[in-house]
Amino acid sequence: MKILIVLTSHGELGDTGRKTGFWLEELATPYYHFRDVGWDITLASPQGGRPPLDPKSNEPQFQTERTRRFEADVDAEALLGATARLDSVSVDDFDAVFYPGGHGPLWDLAEDPASIALIERMVRAGRPLALVCHAPGALRHATTADGEPLVAGRQVTGFTDSEEDAMGLTEVVPFLVEDDLVARGAVFSRVRNFEPHVVVDGMLVTGQNPASSGPAAMELISMVRNTGA
Repeated sequence: MKILIVLTSHGELGDTGRKTGFWLEELATPYYHFRDVGWDITLASPQGGRPPLDPKSNEPQFQTERTRRFEADVDAEALLGATARLDSVSVDDFDAVFYPGGHGPLWDLAEDPASIALIERMVRAGRPLALVCHAPGALRHATTADGEPLVAGRQVTGFTDSEEDAMGLTEVVPFLVEDDLVARGAVFSRVRNFEPHVVVDGMLVTGQNPASSGPAAMELISMVRNTGA
């Protein structure tokens, strides 16, 4: 099986002067779930090359066994250092797609034409797609074949308004994931802040926060196995 993992290329946290990017746990945990079942992993990002890591995600309180394993993994670091340009890959070459979060996707993946086209193709074809934490924000401009919001009427989750408030970034981010998806007709569910929560709607998997990245990856693996995607 082949999986495409789509990472952000955006590294600036608005006009705060602080850095952002992808959240390490949301890459590392799914990465090992996929690798440990023998899947062939490709990493891509809008600009290609090494995507920016949110430095906060590598602070001691956010490190896990898998984040430390990833950082010590020569092969994983080599993949991360040379991601493909997203507009150069064909989604037809992959059995599934996974989007880690971090705040970066709110600025680039949510607006990137290649990302939007990839999401639309996966969902319209009924193929497995998972997005976690802030990455569900990348669904905002995706539409159905009829031009309606792709999320309208769909069960989804993502980083909640209350979690963003707890991070102190409500006024910094370009949009709030929960508010934006609800405004586009999504049926949005949540649990308590920073506890794992995964929602499956057809072949679309969404996870609420970093703690949801592992469970979302396992849902994707199960989905691919059960459907023979």
